[in-house]
Amino acid sequence: MTSHDKWFLPAWNGFDEVTEGLHFADRIEIHDITLRDGEQQAGIEFTREEKVEIAKRLARAGVHRIEAGMPAVSPSDEAAIRDIVELDLPARIFAFARCMISDVELAASCGVEGIVVEIPASDHLVKHAYGWPMERAIKSSIEATLAAKEAGLYTVFFPIDSSRTEMGWYLDLIDQVATEGHMDALAVVDTYGGISPHAVPFWIGKLRERLGGTPLELHFHDDFGMAVANTIMGLAAGADVAHTTVTGIGERAGNCALEELVLALKLMYGRDLGIETEQFVELSRTVCGYAGHTVPANRAVVGSRLFTIESGIVAGFMKRCGATRPTELFPYLWSLVGNEPPEVVLGKGSGLPSIELWLERLGIELDEAEREELLRRVKDLSLAEKRLLRENEFLQLCAESRGSMVEAGG
Repeated sequence: MTSHDKWFLPAWNGFDEVTEGLHFADRIEIHDITLRDGEQQAGIEFTREEKVEIAKRLARAGVHRIEAGMPAVSPSDEAAIRDIVELDLPARIFAFARCMISDVELAASCGVEGIVVEIPASDHLVKHAYGWPMERAIKSSIEATLAAKEAGLYTVFFPIDSSRTEMGWYLDLIDQVATEGHMDALAVVDTYGGISPHAVPFWIGKLRERLGGTPLELHFHDDFGMAVANTIMGLAAGADVAHTTVTGIGERAGNCALEELVLALKLMYGRDLGIETEQFVELSRTVCGYAGHTVPANRAVVGSRLFTIESGIVAGFMKRCGATRPTELFPYLWSLVGNEPPEVVLGKGSGLPSIELWLERLGIELDEAEREELLRRVKDLSLAEKRLLRENEFLQLCAESRGSMVEAGG
């Protein structure tokens, strides 16, 4: 899956020496947490109506599971979850709950199919952040997961801060909850984003040794920019589900980005999850618009300037083969993710090919000396203004360049 009419990636990705250690599950699911963990990013507030619209768009794109929120947070959150359930979307709808029977009962009353039940896993977090004895945390986990089972909910046990817990203690805790309580799946949770990519397969291996075939769900934060890489490492080690948010929004540095993960799995690893990548840009802009979240122009997959060309060298590539071999310029086509087509812009980094493409588009003819003078003026103005140039400015510079050449020639 390295070469295709819509993408062109290194063939090395598919070499046997590279892929022999990969053990992807036959079916990988995306569990999107934009409406819960995504909203935990400071300053993001989704209305009830916005949450419903986001859920519709996630389902339309083919996301398998949607964590619609935590009903105990507010009446508005509870109402939004009920609204989403009533839509009867093709995605499975989950709710999030603390390890409290009342939280579980409220979630069940909303009509969700599944529930994610959280509890701190590390004794230091329980002691210092919660102020609980560990026995209380364990007892609450057992009672809440049993209540979820009694309510007929698919139950994902979600031990917070798992990655900073002593391994033996952590495995014993998971084993105890699985034995005395209930879990249909275990969330592998790196709450503070500190796990290294190479430690993830070790972690998954230890859980497989203890839990056998219990489904594992990856929940990684992005504090070191590793959430997508860590999730891929976990999936390649055999985990079953990835927790994501649209464009990686979420608490602190955010979560594993839906768009980046799905596209990388499809193009780099040949794992097509059945999600419509062509909807990614529209989905991102909708969610980030509601969130008031500014997306960097060079953000992977959904950035507004990923296919914008200022470099004169690359403009030359565009002029020579952009229409016939666009993947010589880009690793994948803009249409694959719903982004805008390539555009050559004018700035300090422009070259003569940039000038020639603009002149051709506008139907203006200048001789070689005039084009060189125009390029100099474009660079000077762009640097002075510290921005790209507009079309009217380019037209003015064209006239000035032609005029200066006439004056110079006498």
